[in-house]
Amino acid sequence: MTINLRKKKWITSLFFVTLVTAYATNLPAWSEHPLITYPVAAALTEVRNAQPVKAESLAAFVNAEAKKLEILLAQEEEWAKKNLQWYAPLPAALAFKAGGDPNSAAERFCQAIRINSRTKLPLYLQFVPGSNVDGRNKISPRSLSFLQDISDWDKAVFVSLKNSESVRPLDVLVSASDEPDLLGLDIGLFVDNKTEMGRVQKFGEQPFGNPNLEYGSQAPFHMGFYHEAGIMYILAGFLKKTYPEYRLRLYRKLAALAFSTGHPYWGWRFTGWGLHYLADLTQPYHATVLPGVSTGYALWINTIDMVGISGPKANAIQLVSNRHTALESFVQVVLQRAYTEKETNNPILQALQSAEKIPVYTDTMPRAVVAKHAHDNAKNTDDVLEKNMPPKFVSDPQFEIGVSPERMQIVEKIREAKGGKAVDKLVNLSAALLKPFAAYGHSYILAILQEAKELK
Repeated sequence: MTINLRKKKWITSLFFVTLVTAYATNLPAWSEHPLITYPVAAALTEVRNAQPVKAESLAAFVNAEAKKLEILLAQEEEWAKKNLQWYAPLPAALAFKAGGDPNSAAERFCQAIRINSRTKLPLYLQFVPGSNVDGRNKISPRSLSFLQDISDWDKAVFVSLKNSESVRPLDVLVSASDEPDLLGLDIGLFVDNKTEMGRVQKFGEQPFGNPNLEYGSQAPFHMGFYHEAGIMYILAGFLKKTYPEYRLRLYRKLAALAFSTGHPYWGWRFTGWGLHYLADLTQPYHATVLPGVSTGYALWINTIDMVGISGPKANAIQLVSNRHTALESFVQVVLQRAYTEKETNNPILQALQSAEKIPVYTDTMPRAVVAKHAHDNAKNTDDVLEKNMPPKFVSDPQFEIGVSPERMQIVEKIREAKGGKAVDKLVNLSAALLKPFAAYGHSYILAILQEAKELK
């Protein structure tokens, strides 16, 4: 019996679906985004020296600027349909309209910008370790998020805010940079996530990532596979269906509108949201489908998997997942300690604080420059992790680092297994990967502030 070319292609494509779905599950790019956003934002005079702003509810902002928001969101919908090849248009019934019930304005706005309708957008701040919270009332992240697993924020400090309370723009922006993860903005938006949002938003079926896992459903919004080999797109065209560019553009435009209309609190908050996606694209495991796994090897393990030998495929998935988690955990732990112990000479912090040349921001920059840098460094990143992490963490497919308590002892475990030089190499690798976020993060912020001036 012969198998026609179309069926061969379908079978091979199905393998890539299962391979990438199994990998892109509960894996954020960087844990605790304020750890990396704070030094970037604080190094920029326009943020550091900005005048305090008054906290404001989303409903107050939306009701005050409903007409302008209706126009802007309609324009951005047209931009997305024209410029993003795989964009699934917003259903007409969800388009934001001014003049509706003021009590439902915030909810209608959230539907129109296509974020999870269960998302809470309370007034609060999140601080990096060692910060002075000025006697404010500390709160649990559980009071902010509907997520089941919030263990990544066990050591983070949160405080509540009151309406109209005066706050530093730096603190607003830094706090907001974690909200796409912490508040679950991008969770449950595809039809196979079996949520009401997924049904009405019409994004279709989730292209990759596990649709049945909480964090898995946000993967297409936080990953950008723009620079794979051509054969990958032939066999797995779904890899193109990613949305970081959509989020970056929309939040930039919303931030500029908020600033220009006298709502600086939301200007800074939307800016923080956008920076989250820019930072995600600096992570090699978010810009490359399977670092360390060649296309040829992937095809080979697919072939033997189809005849019942599934071990190599399962092992490849587990190793890539473990290396991704090991890198993010290492950076999180190193930076938590750097802030707590006031290590101002930490190479990662220094890289994030230094932006020698700030380019002019464009909508093509996240794909063409930021994600390209991460993709180009993916193989080296994978190699450095393999050589300098404990073998159990990165070379044992029977070990699951994501659920191991050793994950938060990762620096000590590296030092025990590989020595202090290995820790240094991993710190330097992390600094090199994150360094572009300094320049392009500044570029993004300055573009928003400039556009806000032009809108006034």
